[in-house]
Amino acid sequence: MQPVVKLVILGRDGILNEYRDDHVKAPNEWQPIDGALEAVARLNHAGWHTVVATNQSGIGRGMIDMASVNAVHAHMYRQLMAVGGRVDAVFFCPHTPEDQCDCRKPLPGLMKEIGKRYGIDLRLVPMVADTLRDLQAAQAAGCEPHLVRTGRSQLMSEEQLAHVLALVPGTVVHEDLAAFADYMMRRDHAPISTPGDLH
Repeated sequence: MQPVVKLVILGRDGILNEYRDDHVKAPNEWQPIDGALEAVARLNHAGWHTVVATNQSGIGRGMIDMASVNAVHAHMYRQLMAVGGRVDAVFFCPHTPEDQCDCRKPLPGLMKEIGKRYGIDLRLVPMVADTLRDLQAAQAAGCEPHLVRTGRSQLMSEEQLAHVLALVPGTVVHEDLAAFADYMMRRDHAPISTPGDLH
């Protein structure tokens, strides 16, 4: 059965923008990955809604306040708008690992909240990650796991990548978000009777 809404869940840091060990604390620290925003726009134009699910423990650690988070996301929205793209919403966990919440990935709380908001079966929703933790969150929520080799995953060795793929079977690997968008476009237009065309 086709979903009422075509929805993609994206991680933020390392997928849309360059990952920083010290957290993105201000709009000027939010640097888009080449081609990522255009990839979101292409997905949008093909009828896909995109939402972001992101751990932001810098809030819980006192490194960034809500006004700064909102300013970063306003900047992100403007950058997307400039290339004809949009993210419907940002769902984030503000907690530290010590808080033991149920919304910090790899737990599936954020994705379940997204599923409820959109009234959609998460098994129909691709989720794009750059870490094992986020792939495990996708797996726990029942989403379709996709790994892009940007952000933290670009440092993975072949052995590390094989280990990740063994832990989250069914993960599809892409060079970057643009390659993921290409994959979704091809799959959207592939004849249902010939699944071999997807490969």
